[in-house]
Amino acid sequence: MGFRLASLWQAPAINPVNNKAQSIPIFNPFNVYGRVFLLSWWSFFVAFWSWYAFPPLLTVTIKKDLHLSQTEISNSNIVALTATLIVRLSAGALCDRFGPRWTFAGILIAGAVPTALAGTVQSATGLIVLRFFIGILGGAFVPCQVWTTGFFDKNVVGTANAFAAGLGNAGSGVTYFVMPAIFDSLVQHRHLTPHSAWRVAFVVPFILIVFTALILIIACPDAPTGKWSTRAYDMQRQTEQRDMYVSTLDNQGQTSDLRKHGRDSPHKREISDHSLELRSSRSRSNEEEVDVNSDDLLNAASWELVEKPTYHGSIKAIVSLPTLTLIVAYFCTFGTELAVNSFLGAYYLENFKHLGQTGSGRWAAMFGLLNAVFRPIGGVVSDIVYRTTGSLWAKKILMHSLAIMTGVFMLIIGFTNPHKKANMMGLITGLAFFEEAGNGSVFSLLPHVHPTSNGLITGVAGAAGNLGGIIYLLIARYNGKDYAKVFWIVGLVNISASLLVAWIRPIPKGALAN
Repeated sequence: MGFRLASLWQAPAINPVNNKAQSIPIFNPFNVYGRVFLLSWWSFFVAFWSWYAFPPLLTVTIKKDLHLSQTEISNSNIVALTATLIVRLSAGALCDRFGPRWTFAGILIAGAVPTALAGTVQSATGLIVLRFFIGILGGAFVPCQVWTTGFFDKNVVGTANAFAAGLGNAGSGVTYFVMPAIFDSLVQHRHLTPHSAWRVAFVVPFILIVFTALILIIACPDAPTGKWSTRAYDMQRQTEQRDMYVSTLDNQGQTSDLRKHGRDSPHKREISDHSLELRSSRSRSNEEEVDVNSDDLLNAASWELVEKPTYHGSIKAIVSLPTLTLIVAYFCTFGTELAVNSFLGAYYLENFKHLGQTGSGRWAAMFGLLNAVFRPIGGVVSDIVYRTTGSLWAKKILMHSLAIMTGVFMLIIGFTNPHKKANMMGLITGLAFFEEAGNGSVFSLLPHVHPTSNGLITGVAGAAGNLGGIIYLLIARYNGKDYAKVFWIVGLVNISASLLVAWIRPIPKGALAN
């Protein structure tokens, strides 16, 4: 099924077996799939905005107001990522237990409370404690990805995940624009003192987070089939439908291969790009003939069934080598992004002092804003190379190539330490392309690896990104304002780690591409 421009607003064709959409109606919030996609990225966007609301004002205003040292600022950055790591590790299991929608809403509400309390901070200790709890919002990434994976079929899931995460990650760039703008407006037009203005500024993200959480609960379902609590029943119903398909084909003598690879194997075959293009009544007023050949029917009959989570199964999925590959890849790419987001404004101010707090913040914002374009590119290209080659190795090679190029750009920035603005901005843009596209490519491959434990693996991989950010910020902490050195050290780590896991199979041995 090729790309059609109209698919961006028309109701999507639905896979009748799993009720997942086979296109992404980005501009159609009236359609349930378009609405889930919209609220998925927007909820993550406001969460990321609030999560990173401190760094734009921390370099000058908050540092001066609370009399902070550079070490205390670094500690607060590290603590903010530590909380997110913990939440992401648990959010995957919570998604599997309660569903991604309620997990998403719970994380937003839990993070909104400390956001509202930002104005009460009076010391470095208070800042560190508060940023720890605001770090809960970073865990919103996990239900964001689990939710979109649950609503979009394998032919577009990489693109859906990349767009949702990319638009959400752009919140880290918007906050560098918006928080200084709110602060400046309160000082210049409301005549507040800097001491009061930065505290009042945090009311804005608090209101947005609470409003978004309420809309998410009211306007969207848990899963394509409806309530999460009925998921077991729906899976049982789908099992019965599968058996009916198999029984029908058995009478035609067409199921010998299916029995071998489908019924007896926990690893199911992918529904091909040309299978079951059913037109829903919402997207087409006229009925069209549906052409289903035997191969398509076999593929539809052998979809994956969600396994009941077990301790043994979860541990086996987490410690498998393909999962390790995802962990290392996201450790490198997203870990780099989190670290760079935390000190890029300070790096600009160090090399270009004339920019000031607002100017350096605006330039630093571009790094995060580019997520809206570059991260989706990683997912889209990954889906394209997979459809073209039919091999998950293509997705994996792309993922490692982007991570290695991220390291190369880190090395160039670190060794040249540019003091010409054009050189610095050009290199940072190149870094953003490979790093952010790399993030998208990781979560294009992830749904193929242990698909029956999708929430768990999403949480573990997401947490690995935060672990990378923490380690890279620890490197920054012990190098003071020598940001160039931090860049080349991180670059070496990224390249070395990526090469170490490049040989690992994309999915477990014996598993079929799904």
